[in-house]
Amino acid sequence: MTITAIEPRRKSLSAIFIDGEYALKLDTETVLSQRLKVGADIDDDRLLQLIKLSDAKRAKEKALWLISYRDHSEGELRQKLSKDYGEEAVDAAIAKLMDLGFINDESFAQRYAESLSSKHLSERQIQQKLRLKGIDKELSSQAVENLCLDEKEELRALINKKYIRKLSDEADLRRTVAALQRRGFSYTDIRSVIREFTEFEEYNYD
Repeated sequence: MTITAIEPRRKSLSAIFIDGEYALKLDTETVLSQRLKVGADIDDDRLLQLIKLSDAKRAKEKALWLISYRDHSEGELRQKLSKDYGEEAVDAAIAKLMDLGFINDESFAQRYAESLSSKHLSERQIQQKLRLKGIDKELSSQAVENLCLDEKEELRALINKKYIRKLSDEADLRRTVAALQRRGFSYTDIRSVIREFTEFEEYNYD
């Protein structure tokens, strides 16, 4: 097989033509660093090597682009990269960014938990959001524990902000209790705090 043309494409890519037909795209830096030239002979093993080199570079560049906009956990970044690149390229990109200190799940979990703490969420809800970001159970629990949240205080703030007008009758009260439970607050804390806002203690909360 012979490389018959190398043509520039968008996004720093080059189209490689073999024996007169389009074969694949490689990132241009790989083309230059590997000294690919028109007229050079190439076999399947060399093609596979070039694809791996190009994919690893492109995966790393995409990872750097993603974290330039905001922090990512390892799991979150891996999931996004896996949509476009193979496991080997993703592993190499993740390993490189870890070496550079750009990926650290422990510090990411703490920063993200702190950013959520101002939204009057329950500990359970914050942990759920951390898990959705790819943070494991142990790190999620530790990050929430470090916040030292007072869930009753969070409930008071949330009720004042969103539910203060929804405590006037039994139907509204039940809907409020259900909504707060869905947010991860315990029934005991909910009932205790709601009693601070209403005189209707005789309501059946169940």
